[in-house]
Amino acid sequence: MTSLDDWRRPGPTPRQRRIDLVIGLVVVAAALLYVMLARSVGQIVWGVERSAFEHLAFAFAVTFPLVWRRSHPDVLMIVTAVVFIAGQVREAQEIQFASGAIFAAIYAAGAWSPDHTRSRWLRVGVIGAMFGWLAITWLISYDGIGEDAFPDGTGELPPLLSALVSQVLMNVVVFGFSYFFGEIAWLAARREAVLVDQAEELRQAKVAAEAQAVVSERLRIARELHDVVAHHVSVMGIQAAAARRAMDRHADTARDSLTAVEESARTAVDELQRMLGALRTADEPVTAPSPGVERVEELLDRVSDAGLTPHFAVYGTATDLPASTSQTAYRIVQEAVTNALKHAGASTIDVRIRYLTRELEIDVADDGRGATRTTGGMGLVGMRERAALLGGTVEAANRTGDTGGFRVRSRLPLAIPAPRESQEKVAS
Repeated sequence: MTSLDDWRRPGPTPRQRRIDLVIGLVVVAAALLYVMLARSVGQIVWGVERSAFEHLAFAFAVTFPLVWRRSHPDVLMIVTAVVFIAGQVREAQEIQFASGAIFAAIYAAGAWSPDHTRSRWLRVGVIGAMFGWLAITWLISYDGIGEDAFPDGTGELPPLLSALVSQVLMNVVVFGFSYFFGEIAWLAARREAVLVDQAEELRQAKVAAEAQAVVSERLRIARELHDVVAHHVSVMGIQAAAARRAMDRHADTARDSLTAVEESARTAVDELQRMLGALRTADEPVTAPSPGVERVEELLDRVSDAGLTPHFAVYGTATDLPASTSQTAYRIVQEAVTNALKHAGASTIDVRIRYLTRELEIDVADDGRGATRTTGGMGLVGMRERAALLGGTVEAANRTGDTGGFRVRSRLPLAIPAPRESQEKVAS
């Protein structure tokens, strides 16, 4: 992040320029009117008589640059200071509006200058010039000030010293406040710019998160559709082929195969309807849960109807699994079985689920062709994505030895249960 001095404040908007023009012209008109009123009552007295034109000209010159107070603040401050001092040199400057113009010019340079570092030096220089001119005027007029210059003075301090100190203090207050408030305005604008930048970053982050959520949801739906459709359609294809071959000679076998096709089709339609319902109902949860590891044996029963002999075993003490872990285990088994049906030409498939201390292991092996299925296919990609979401892994490779075939092994992390004694203490 850049430092404060590196930030450059943007210039005024067209609307702000129009406002500055109107305010500047109003101030000019008020200054000219004040000069005419002051001349009429004799308030502009410098020891010499100046023409009305000169008084009005200096009043105009010191206030008119305010129309550019936000578009050219540094130039405004320098011009106003030069005109102010020139009017004092000519002893033709009206003090009230001229002092206000100097205050506004220093403030505007601090608040609106695009180069804040340069503006600081310019403001210090202008303020120093003003105090220098104050010192010069006192030195010039010192010899002309007599002892009776303050006939009404009744204080305890020397009148000349009191006049000098009061004028210096007044200028310190005026110039100090103009400098201070200019800094405050610039810092406030800088903080607002930072907040705007942060809000934009948050907006972009939100858009990116929403886009990522959409992509993640599309990937999840793609995995669900692939798992559901690929598995059941594969089973249906195998059963239909068996029914066609057995239609003439083995009517009972054909009938069983067609029944399996019907059941697989019904299951596929039910799961597709469940997912489509979830897509249509954005605000309500899906009531029908996805199948979990407890339905693996049911899955293998359907596979046996397709002519693939399954072997299923569970090792270790079965524990209650989180829904995400249970569903992921089921989908991994389902995809591995689907691959065996579609690609392997296998006759048997061996599914083993192991409940270990820290992880759930899913081991699916067939005796088919194996070949090069480790590097391609959406099924293996989907299995790895599902496992990775839970912090797990999937390994897929050809089996070695005489049996041949293909093997998929997945490890999904499990939460470590608390010891029974600790649970009993908590319960008590």
